[in-house]
Amino acid sequence: MPLQLRSLIRPDATLELSLAEVPMPTPANADEVVLKVEAAPINPSDLGLLFGGADMRAAQYGGTPQRPVVTAPLAPAVMTAMAARVGESMPVGNEGAGTVVAAGASPAAQALLGRRVAGLGGAMFGEYRALPAAQCLLLPEGSTAAQGASCFVNPLTSLGMVETMRREGHRALVHTAAASNLGQMLNRICLKDGVGLVNIVRKPEQAKLLRELGAQHVLDSQSPDFMAQLTDAVAATGATLAFDAIGGGKLAGQILTAMEIALQRRPGEVYSRYGTSVHKQVYVYGGLDRNPIELPRGFGMAWGVGGWLMFPFLQRIGAERVAQLKQRVADELTTTFASHYTREVGLAEALSAQAIAVYGKQATGEKVLMRMAAG
Repeated sequence: MPLQLRSLIRPDATLELSLAEVPMPTPANADEVVLKVEAAPINPSDLGLLFGGADMRAAQYGGTPQRPVVTAPLAPAVMTAMAARVGESMPVGNEGAGTVVAAGASPAAQALLGRRVAGLGGAMFGEYRALPAAQCLLLPEGSTAAQGASCFVNPLTSLGMVETMRREGHRALVHTAAASNLGQMLNRICLKDGVGLVNIVRKPEQAKLLRELGAQHVLDSQSPDFMAQLTDAVAATGATLAFDAIGGGKLAGQILTAMEIALQRRPGEVYSRYGTSVHKQVYVYGGLDRNPIELPRGFGMAWGVGGWLMFPFLQRIGAERVAQLKQRVADELTTTFASHYTREVGLAEALSAQAIAVYGKQATGEKVLMRMAAG
C-alpha cells in the first residue's frame, strides 16, 4: 500500500509524525486524476500543519529508518489553539509534481493521462494523490518533477503580490525576507514587468545575492542607517504597498513610517496633522518572527496592516485570471519561476533529525525537496 506522511496531535499533548499506509487512490469522478508523486517541496507554509506548534527542539526520534516516528511536546497554550485537530491524523504537503497514472472519463482528465504535471491540493507528501484535473498544471515537454514541484505556491504567491499591487492602485512594492526562493521569483517578475521593488534582507550575504540577480534596491535591516536607506528607496520607487514575511517585531511599523516620510517629500505636499492622504498598506503573509507586531505611530492616519494568503486571493480573482497566471508559470518555468534546492530527502528521510534541523529553521536559501520517486 502507498505511504503518506501524517501529522497527529494526541490528547496527551504530543505531536506524532509518521508514515501511514493508505489505500491506493482511484479517480472518484470523471474530472479526477491520480498522480504518482515524484517530488514535493517542503515550504514554510507546510510547517504549521506538519509541526502543529510543537517544540521540535525537544523532539524524540524512534521507529525504523523505513518507518520513522517523531514525537514532540506541545505547550498548554498551543494545545488550546490546536484543540480542533486533536486525534485527527492529517496529511501534509501543499504541492508537488509527478506523472498521472489514472484518469477519469472527462476530456480534461484524459488529456493528462501519462503526462507529467504539477499538483496543488494538500496531502502531497505521499506516494500517490488523487485530485481534480483543474488543480493540475501540465508541465512543458521535457520538464522534470523537480522543476515542476514548486510551480504553485511560490510562483502564484509572487504573481499574486504584483496582481494585488495593480488591483489596489499601488505602483511599487516592498518585500521582506527577500532573498528567499519566493523573493528571488518576485525580483525576477518585477525586473521583467518593470515594477519597482524594495528588497529587505537580514544578512549581507543575502543582499549580495540579490544584487547579483539584478535587484536595484536591496537593504539590510540590521544596518545602522537602515531607516534612512529604506526611506530613500521607498521615495525612489514610490512604493506604498509591502508584503511582510517576518510578521512580528518593528519592521512593519518601520516600513509604514518610511512610506509616510517619503510621501511628505513630494513637491507641493501640504502639511496635515493627520499625515498624507495616500493609503499605505503592509500585508503580513508569513510568521518568521512570532513576537507581536510593533506599530509606533508616526505614519499618519491613511494606513493599514492585514493578513494576505494566496489561496483566498486566487478565489477572489476568479478562474479565468488564475488560469492566465498558471499559464505564465508554465511558460516561464525554468526562468522566472525556477526554484533551487540545497538538499533533497526521501519520504522517510524527511522525518530524520538531520532533515528537520534544516527545513525546520526556515532559513533563507535552504530549500528542501522531498523525493518520492525518480523524475
